[in-house]
Amino acid sequence: MIEKKMHRAMADRTSTSFVEPPPLVVAVVGPPGSGKSTVIKSLVKRYTRQTLHEIKGPITIVTGKKRRLTFIECGNDMNSMIDVGKVADLVILLINAKLGFQMETFEFLNVLQAHGFPRILGVLTHLDHFRDNPEKMKAVKKKLKQRFWTEIYQGAKLFYLTGTLHGRYLPMETMNLSRFISVVKLRPLIWRNSHPYVIADRYEDLTPTETIKSDPKCDRSVCFYGYLRGIPLRPNSQQIHIPGAGDFKIDNVSSLPDPCPLPETDKKYKRSISEKHRLIYAPMADLAGIIYDKDAIYIDMPTDNRRQSNKEKGSDDEDE
Repeated sequence: MIEKKMHRAMADRTSTSFVEPPPLVVAVVGPPGSGKSTVIKSLVKRYTRQTLHEIKGPITIVTGKKRRLTFIECGNDMNSMIDVGKVADLVILLINAKLGFQMETFEFLNVLQAHGFPRILGVLTHLDHFRDNPEKMKAVKKKLKQRFWTEIYQGAKLFYLTGTLHGRYLPMETMNLSRFISVVKLRPLIWRNSHPYVIADRYEDLTPTETIKSDPKCDRSVCFYGYLRGIPLRPNSQQIHIPGAGDFKIDNVSSLPDPCPLPETDKKYKRSISEKHRLIYAPMADLAGIIYDKDAIYIDMPTDNRRQSNKEKGSDDEDE
């Protein structure tokens, strides 16, 4: 038993390359209808007290004094599974208790074998389907837990989400999952210790509109924004590979201010971070009407029609 728990020693080459480490990539994986979007919305609400209506693109949040997380929802296709399997530091694997293990789950586990097996947390959803039959729920939990241990390893962590409230999972169950994510220890993997990679939080097409109208198949100039992960990037002698598009030459790399910085650790006696430091960065999700540009941030501030009408009514009374 002791030999099974031992791992080959591996140096983490990424920790000394950055002043502040980039956010950890947490991939939420599961078949369609297993509750991936609901899990991300519940965790974001738990960490940041903010409500997301649509999951689109990576979502970066501050979860502690020295830890940030980037949530990614994995699509239900082989290309997305391969890309997520390369870059994920932690995988939240959702299993529909009503349907059991599906083919998409086995396909993703096979993909993970190629680039190093990251830490996996299992989450059993749709348990409210067995609410009227506690004995059957207990049997299903035991059966799926044994199968999960067979596929991963004996003793792998498996959480249970028994129901939803206001479109999110129950607060106590979400809190248990978030606490385990915040303290989980991750192991460096070979592919990430030998490759630099960037997960684009957002992108911008810099090609002039007139050029695109005249020639829709012209060469494009695209700007990607994201955290650099892995080993340091050599822009002069290294090409970048875009999954599904091919290899391209890097024209320019510039450093921008951190859009989701870690909180200042002046008051060391506080264990938790304050509300103002619970930041969230989700440019593609259009959170709170904030749109990010290269040099500016645009904030959509809708006018309150009721307040404006009261002001106009008050001005009319003064005129009379």
